[in-house]
Amino acid sequence: MSMHPQAHRVQNLHVSYFWSGDAIRSRSVSDVVLSGTVDVPVLPARLLADWERDMARGLEPGDVEALPLARARVRWPDYRQCVQAVSDWTHALGLPEVLASSDVALMACRGARYHHDGAQYGGAAFCNLFLSEDKGLDVHFPVTGQRIPLVRGTTLIFDTGQPHAVIQRGSDRFEVADFAPGQDWSQVFLTWELPIESPHVGRALGVAFDIDPSTALQLDEEQVWVNGAPARVCPESGRWRKVD
Repeated sequence: MSMHPQAHRVQNLHVSYFWSGDAIRSRSVSDVVLSGTVDVPVLPARLLADWERDMARGLEPGDVEALPLARARVRWPDYRQCVQAVSDWTHALGLPEVLASSDVALMACRGARYHHDGAQYGGAAFCNLFLSEDKGLDVHFPVTGQRIPLVRGTTLIFDTGQPHAVIQRGSDRFEVADFAPGQDWSQVFLTWELPIESPHVGRALGVAFDIDPSTALQLDEEQVWVNGAPARVCPESGRWRKVD
C-alpha cells in the first residue's frame, strides 16, 4: 500500500451550503485531495463481463452511473479484501471507522464531464476506490491543477464541492469525441459518502464550518457559491461560471 497525500492550497472563495439535520449550514470547499494506491486483486472475468453488459445498455461518454452492488458481490470473492484495503488506508490517514458507517455504491463511467456534487452531497466527502486497469485516464481537479492517474487500486478522498472530471491523460478538457467507440474507456469504482461534519473528515480536508451563516439561513437547498454568488461548472473546461 502506498500513500501520498496531496494538498495544493489556493485562495478559498468557494462556499458549500449543505443540509445538517433540518437546517442549511455553510462551510468552505476544501482544495485538499488525498490519494494513494492499495492492493486490489485482479477481478474475476465473469464479474467484468457483467459490468460490461450493464454499461453497454446505455452508459454514455461523460456520464457517471450506478451499477448493482449486491449482484456484483455474489461474483466478487475479494470484495471484503478490497474494502479492508481502503479501510486500512483511511485509518493510516487518521480517519478511523469512517467507512463502516458510510454509505457505499458501485459506479461506472466512460470518462466524466467536469462537475461538482455539492448540490446533492454537500454534507459529504467522497472516498473512491478505482477497480479498473490503467486505460490512460486521469481524475483532474481543475481548480488546483491536480491530476491522479487511474489504475487498479487508486484511492481518493476529496470534497464533493470540488470540480473534477475523468479525462484522457495529457488532455486538459473533456471532449466526447475522445471516448469514441472502439476502445475500452470504462472505469468502475466503489464510492463511500464520508460525513463532512465528522471531526476526523473535516480536519483531514481542512474544512472550516459556518463561514456564512446569514446566507445559509436564506437557502432551502444545497448549492455551491463562488465569489459570493451561485455558480456552476463548465462541463468541458471545468471552469466556474455564474448561474444565469
